[in-house]
Order: sequence, then C-alpha cells, then structure tokens
Amino acid sequence: MKAIVSEKGQVTIPKAIRKRLGITPGVVLDFEASEGKLVGHKTLEHSPLDDVYGTLKLGEAVDDFVERIRGR
Repeated sequence: MKAIVSEKGQVTIPKAIRKRLGITPGVVLDFEASEGKLVGHKTLEHSPLDDVYGTLKLGEAVDDFVERIRGR
C-alpha cells in the first residue's frame, strides 16, 4: 500500500493497516529510521508494571531487607 506525504509531512495510514494493528484515534506512535526505512511502533499507554509498583510490603526498610537476604 502506498500513501503520499503532504506538504506538512503528514501521511494517512491506510484503513486496513490501522484496523489490523489496532491503531485508533489518540494512539501514540513512535517513529525511527532503521536501515533506510521508516518504522513506527505503537507506544504503551502505561507500563503493566505501573499497576503493581509499590504494592510489595516488606515490613521493613529496603536497605534492611537487602542486607538480611544478602548478608553483610
């Protein structure tokens, strides 16, 4: 499939590709040049780790925990 670059540098991604890749309005794409090609990647809206970050309850300071499991 082909697309024409506008004077503003804009390109319309063909509907079939948008549908296949789940690219919907508001999705952020990250572009890079690789071996003479333009490569676009969908970026994650948030990391899955964000959901669990800070949920581990050690019951002690992190430094104390690390010292206890590693030793001095």
